Amino acid sequence: MTQAALTARTGPVDRAALLDPPLLPLWAAVPVAAAAGLALDGAFPSLGWWPLAFVAVPLSLLTFIGRRAWGAVLVGAVFGAAFFFPHVSWSSRFLGDDPLGWVPWVALAAVQTLFLAALSPLITLAYRWVPRWRVTGPVRLVVLPLLVAGAWMTRELAMGSWPYGGFPWGRLGMSQSASPIAPVASWLGVSSLGFVMVLLCAMVIELLRSSRRGADAAVRRRAWIAALPSVALAALLLVTPQFPTADAGTLRVGAAQGDGPAAFSDERTSGDLLRSQLAASAPLTDDQVDLVVWPEGGVDSDPLADAGTAWALGDAARRYNAPLLVNAASSDGDLTYNRSFLWTEDGATATHSKRHPVPFGEYVPDRWLYGAIVPSLVNLLGREYTPGTDVPAVDTGDAVVGLAICFDVVFDDVIREGIDNGAQAFMFQTNNADFRGTDENLQQTAFARMRAIETGRSVVNLSTTGTSQVFGPDGAAGPALPADEPGLIVTDVELRDGVTAGVALGPWLQVLLAGGTLLALVALALAVRRRA
Repeated sequence: MTQAALTARTGPVDRAALLDPPLLPLWAAVPVAAAAGLALDGAFPSLGWWPLAFVAVPLSLLTFIGRRAWGAVLVGAVFGAAFFFPHVSWSSRFLGDDPLGWVPWVALAAVQTLFLAALSPLITLAYRWVPRWRVTGPVRLVVLPLLVAGAWMTRELAMGSWPYGGFPWGRLGMSQSASPIAPVASWLGVSSLGFVMVLLCAMVIELLRSSRRGADAAVRRRAWIAALPSVALAALLLVTPQFPTADAGTLRVGAAQGDGPAAFSDERTSGDLLRSQLAASAPLTDDQVDLVVWPEGGVDSDPLADAGTAWALGDAARRYNAPLLVNAASSDGDLTYNRSFLWTEDGATATHSKRHPVPFGEYVPDRWLYGAIVPSLVNLLGREYTPGTDVPAVDTGDAVVGLAICFDVVFDDVIREGIDNGAQAFMFQTNNADFRGTDENLQQTAFARMRAIETGRSVVNLSTTGTSQVFGPDGAAGPALPADEPGLIVTDVELRDGVTAGVALGPWLQVLLAGGTLLALVALALAVRRRA
């Protein structure tokens, strides 16, 4: 029934009466929010049950319906804590056996929880203002879910951008790397995949609510019509194929996992990491591969400054008759970079420096401030890596390979720039030694798999200590090395040309959806105020 018809039959509409009351009392919403957070963590590795994301999202949304702003902050905080504290528990291993090792974990999880809580009223405002604006079936079943999904994604994008570059480690779409809907990321991008997931969950919630809503009898009588949008969206998610890319041949790669003492707190002597990588690469023979890849931190001295290291790398390139893609801390004057080198028998022919060094892991932002608060911890971290500005891709002579060094794998700009510069496959170099025995390496491996699907490119995800694995351009799992063992992968990596829609249009779609959501919320607020 339209609002005009309802007014004609019953008199002026009391919009206050149309407001959704809290679907759950606060005492019930709090444990439901906690269950939602735990379920979302379970959708990521190590458990990795991706369907749990479709349990977590609707449970979380139910806690926001009818909530006031501070209630939304509370249930958002509970959801955030239940998700982030287990999700990043691996960060407690960064300082090894230091008695204060729990501080990085609690600080990271607490900051993410507070940020998520502060942005959660965006969702509850969508649930509050849309019914005040219109109460028709289409608005309830489509417009409201669109705004709710946009609010969720806006919260996610903000958390992935700020402070200190953000922490996009827990994006909803990244939980789906092993699911049948992962190919949607190749059309929309990872963040927009999360948007569509929330949209579907919100549509189903409104469908179930509308079937019980006495004021909208037309929707009840034609339930099968009302269900069409959500059914169509679910079907589209399941049947969408991967965006096509073009075959460009193969590249034979040797990826060596040295399992050396690469953790921040490991005891080692000079050259230990280099020797472990050379030992893991020893089975390689002349002309066996086109490229040898070593992980982040696989070389423990700057080859541009240490003649012995430079000679060892050049000698290895001669013996393998293939260039090496290696990584080490390297300095330019007073600045130090986490830098990858394409090294031949004649030396470095190309370099790329990590674009997003880890705050409080590879540098300390505002050191003066945090040094005054926790000097004993801040002083432990003497290194200060500078963000790189060079292109995250190198030409090996046989192919152009895109690069993402460890944390950079979760940042869309690095991946997109690699594709823009002709990357036909990706080599992700990482060092997980700081987090041995945790699920951090499994989470990062899942992110690498999602990047393969999103970009239509093969990915070699190589760690110092594992897990290391190769993924095809469709995300198909290839050869792998287990954690905490040295080993070598020799495999033909598919090369691809062409740019997926998810890479080309994904960033613009994110801006459109997030910007549109914020503008719609402002417009709704003004409309509701004028009618009050």
